[in-house]
Amino acid sequence: MKKIILLLSITLFSWLGWVMGARLGGGLMTSYLLSFVGSFFGVYLAVKINRDYLE
Repeated sequence: MKKIILLLSITLFSWLGWVMGARLGGGLMTSYLLSFVGSFFGVYLAVKINRDYLE
């Protein structure tokens, strides 16, 4: 269950970062960097959820 939450949160927040970067109109690099930041936030959130609610 922990790995599923990690996978889903990374995917969701990475996609949200990509969409936000595309809407800003900065180009491919902006979308990529915001996707990276989103995936980092997804990892942080998944670890927090796993630690607080699943243990």
